[in-house]
Amino acid sequence: MSRGDRRDRAADMTGLAAALRAFVGADAVLDKAEDIAGYRGDLACPTGGDILCVVRPRTTQETAVVVKACAAAGVSLAPRGGGTGLAGGATPEPGRSSVVISFERMRQIRSIDPIGNVMVVEAGCTLHAAQQAAADAGRFLGLDHGAASSQIGGNLSTNAGGNNVLRYGMARDQVLGLEVVLADGRVISRLMPLRKNNAGYDLKQVFLGSEGTLGLITAAALHLRPAAVVSATACIGAASLEAVLEFFVLARRTLGEAISAFEIMPREGLEFHFAHIGKRREPFEARTPWIVLVEADSASAYFNLAEAFEALLATAIENGMVVDGTIAATQAQRQALWSLREGIAVAMVEAPGSLKSDTAVPVAAIAEFVAQARVSVDDVVPGCIPVPFGHVGDGNIHFNVLPPVGMSSADFSAKWSDLARAIEDVALSLGGTISAEHGIGLVKRVALKRALSSTELDVMRTLKLVFDPGNILNPGKIL
Repeated sequence: MSRGDRRDRAADMTGLAAALRAFVGADAVLDKAEDIAGYRGDLACPTGGDILCVVRPRTTQETAVVVKACAAAGVSLAPRGGGTGLAGGATPEPGRSSVVISFERMRQIRSIDPIGNVMVVEAGCTLHAAQQAAADAGRFLGLDHGAASSQIGGNLSTNAGGNNVLRYGMARDQVLGLEVVLADGRVISRLMPLRKNNAGYDLKQVFLGSEGTLGLITAAALHLRPAAVVSATACIGAASLEAVLEFFVLARRTLGEAISAFEIMPREGLEFHFAHIGKRREPFEARTPWIVLVEADSASAYFNLAEAFEALLATAIENGMVVDGTIAATQAQRQALWSLREGIAVAMVEAPGSLKSDTAVPVAAIAEFVAQARVSVDDVVPGCIPVPFGHVGDGNIHFNVLPPVGMSSADFSAKWSDLARAIEDVALSLGGTISAEHGIGLVKRVALKRALSSTELDVMRTLKLVFDPGNILNPGKIL
């Protein structure tokens, strides 16, 4: 590009920013370095390509105008939610200038229908705010994970998972309808709260999990459930993952559909959490290799969960599945137990150099996966410290890895790609996946080629071409 061409390009970009200000208001467009610094990426990829400006629309109509203007100028759009992602999905593509479109001002809860159990929320509404609004109405939103500051649009565009997928399913399972802005600025608005609707293709499923590459989600109709009136939480210790899986089978048989979470923590993860917070709060006396957090709830007061949990633990101890355990007697005790599980995840995010992974395998293969992955990562970095934890109920084990004692974060980070591939190859060999709940984004594009067939990838490219022929919506992500 010649110097004159660069000047013309700069002038065009200045003109685009001015046009966007005219469309959505001066305060809705940020272009100063200090103002856009917080919009450069997510937890996985904190920096990316150049940001021409950040646009913060207030309505779906304003979003459509912004998309039309960028499409006409041939400028790509990087959609952004809460910035809590772990795959680089909210990071502008490196080597490319983009307009970041942030949904932080579109945070209204448009309606709650307690009869039909439906809530319509905008994309920028945080998960915490949506959960609280549902609770205030005596209802429950079946989406729960550690990033409560994440936004609903981001949760849906990545098809987020969480702690209670076992009972309530992924983010897509909470959705009855969507409002979406397409790459040419047209709007699809199908927020009808219908449980049954076979009128043509179910288009919402195309956008859920597409990470903003096919359209920009601006609002959603979400399925609610009656709020739980009884619940029970237990934390148990087991000597092996084989025993954990036996206990899981027993728990499902004893608690039935009431079981909502079944999480595992390794002793290494618990020790890492204790070191991170500077205090030790053991859940029970025995220090076992594996710790399990199991929870169940019911919207019926006639379900005696306390009795069911006592029977569960008694049988498990009698059969040798469980070494030790405790049942939370109060809400404070429940929160203390959950703080162990969430504390491991927080420590991993905040620890420099730690490798985060997001694999899943068939539940029956969890023990084999962990055993094989331990050997594989040690072959790559001898002495590294595996911390496999997460969601037993759906097979989503986050096989995170800490550097060996004495190894610098920089040296360990240089091995991330080799470690990640080693873990992913084990998961794939057991019929698993390289991404269970965090998406593909920038981080897992190469891994996706190993996980999917050439036919599947070709179909995905065809979809992208049909929905976004100009490749302006979150380019460089997934494919």
